[in-house]
Amino acid sequence: MDFLPAGGGAGCPKGGPRCRADVTAQCPAQLRATGGCNNPCTVFKTDQYCCTGSEQDTCGPTDYSRFFKGQCPDAYSYPKDDATSTYTCPGGTNYNVVFCP
Repeated sequence: MDFLPAGGGAGCPKGGPRCRADVTAQCPAQLRATGGCNNPCTVFKTDQYCCTGSEQDTCGPTDYSRFFKGQCPDAYSYPKDDATSTYTCPGGTNYNVVFCP
């Protein structure tokens, strides 16, 4: 999947995230959903996976976020992920979302 600013992304310093992995085919069994993967917060509803409550300030990667990060290194995989996965563009930017590049 590509999520890229349309027209080359003037003003978007890093472009946008790309992921060539078939995440659905490799989704961990606990997260499988019809046609894809759920995120762990949706499945387990705990502070650890949702980064809420007492975990909010110290939220860190989990085995699940590491799985997704390993599949798609450009993707932001949990709320406190590193800055290498943060993409910004000016307001009003249009995007091309390509599901099967």
